[in-house]
Amino acid sequence: MKVGLFAPCYIDQFYPQAAVATLELLERLGCDVAYPRGQTCCGQPMANAGCAAAAEAAHRHIAACFEEFDYVVGPSGSCVLHLREYVEGAPSARYYELCQFLVEVLQVERLDAAFPCRVGLHASCHGLRGLRLARASERQEPPFDYVACLLDMVDGVERVPLDRPDECCGFGGMFAVEEEAVSVRMGADRLADHLRQNVEVITGTDMSCLMHLEGLIRRRNLPLRVVHVAEILNGSGEARNA
Repeated sequence: MKVGLFAPCYIDQFYPQAAVATLELLERLGCDVAYPRGQTCCGQPMANAGCAAAAEAAHRHIAACFEEFDYVVGPSGSCVLHLREYVEGAPSARYYELCQFLVEVLQVERLDAAFPCRVGLHASCHGLRGLRLARASERQEPPFDYVACLLDMVDGVERVPLDRPDECCGFGGMFAVEEEAVSVRMGADRLADHLRQNVEVITGTDMSCLMHLEGLIRRRNLPLRVVHVAEILNGSGEARNA
């Protein structure tokens, strides 16, 4: 299958290792992956700011960039959900967050990776309640968790249960700008949960959430680090910040 790698702008600029790990992992699993160099922002920041009409040009551009691919896969649940909901002229089912693609399309049952750490999984809101990567606590249905299932395939990962496993970190894009104090307090609450469980590494599917938490970790000099789930599944995250 022909897969287009979608690298959101904040990953491209600040966390390129997450995109590289996504590329390497998909290739190791047999996918023919290409990165359209003309891709730009998906338009989510404009839409979140209430300028939905201004984002339409970005939507059309992204659709054109990935027109030739069977699937479009990205290491960001929030951006992928935006593409699914707003990009016209392209089937929304072609756009996948990485872990969703590994489980639903590739049906991965084993991974050749190792990451010997106590890992806390942050379930981002877009991935949880938008893409349905796991059961949200408010839903009465059998439990499932794509990301946790994949992490459990990685040698050495000790996935640590949290007191509030699906609580928002407080980032929320424009929310973190417009409601800074509330956002910071929510982030501090999430970090406190991980600290109580003696977590060493916080991971997740959205680098935006992890970026928010990482800022708080650095300012407070906490004994934690963040690693995108793609790096762990690819076995390439241990060297970062080591």
